[in-house]
Amino acid sequence: MYDIVIIGAGASGLMVASKYKGKNIAIIDTNLKVAQKIKISGGGKCNITNAKVNEQNYLGNPTFIKPILNAYDQNELLSFLKVRGCEPILRKDNQYFCKSSADEIITILKKESATCRLFLNQSVLKISKKEHFLIQTNRETFEAKNVVVSSGGLSYPKIGASPIAYDIAKSFGHTIKTTSPALVGFTVQKDQFWMKELSGISLKVKISVGNKRFCQDLLFAHKGISGPVVLNASLYWHKGLLEIDFLPDGSLKKYLKNSNKLLSTALPLPKRFIKAFLESIAVDDKPASKLSEEETQKLSKLKNYAFAPAGNFGYSKAEVTRGGICTDEIDGTNMMSSLVKDLFFVGECLDVTGELGGYNFQWAFSSAMRVNLSAC
Repeated sequence: MYDIVIIGAGASGLMVASKYKGKNIAIIDTNLKVAQKIKISGGGKCNITNAKVNEQNYLGNPTFIKPILNAYDQNELLSFLKVRGCEPILRKDNQYFCKSSADEIITILKKESATCRLFLNQSVLKISKKEHFLIQTNRETFEAKNVVVSSGGLSYPKIGASPIAYDIAKSFGHTIKTTSPALVGFTVQKDQFWMKELSGISLKVKISVGNKRFCQDLLFAHKGISGPVVLNASLYWHKGLLEIDFLPDGSLKKYLKNSNKLLSTALPLPKRFIKAFLESIAVDDKPASKLSEEETQKLSKLKNYAFAPAGNFGYSKAEVTRGGICTDEIDGTNMMSSLVKDLFFVGECLDVTGELGGYNFQWAFSSAMRVNLSAC
């Protein structure tokens, strides 16, 4: 009989284990090694958190999210790491990354959970509860007083992502908000196929989706568009139009005031992009002084190019999963199921999804530290 069985050896699961050192804990994970998502994130340097974090950086119920973030914020996390010899550094304005590699954080989490028994390369099949929990895997059955589900979402199936958290929640009567890939690139409709010819080109743009605005780099890809600004926009886009401003730092009129220059020279954008864009709107590369009123109107799309993506690149390319276990059925004071005593859900499996920039790891740690096991 274990005091706690933790399903998922990622950021949130290992953080829960660190909080309950000394207890009889089993951690089950499908991978051969722990913390595989931390390992591959941020180009191997792990964007662990952000200097500015609040509930507005998340898709989900802000009333549920806010007190959890406030109880264990980015400063608490950075202090936790610093005391243990890891001092993430600021990059890209507000984002904290490991100095050398994600192994700095993984080493700390492994040390903090060293007294736990690890059961790796095992898949949980189902959980039942009578007096205690029975956790059945593809190899054995575990008995536990408490179960913490921290197995994440569906993104990155190559590192063992599975729907087990949702399956467990549903088996105990929980509601699952429809899941979909998030922080992911967009595929494009036929009218935007000109973008696919620009693969490799990156430029700063502003994207508007609903009431959200992001001004970051866009990367043209073989499948469509990606880059930080697109990944953030994908979190809030469901269907319908979004709008791109390809000249976020100035008006079109400002750049065309030297009317004798060709458009491809006058506009501060990559020439390959300008030529493809002009072809897509059927305007020749000519001096601004030679533009007709109709052509000027077409060119104004550089400031408000509206289109509907065809879809996205899917879970294999998505940073996170949008949707998940409904937080109305989770007690935000301790992360316990409101339907089943001593069953806890933390991290990405919940219907809380952060923007790009360390917000999802911060949520993983904050929600883990909120866990309060009454029967332990």
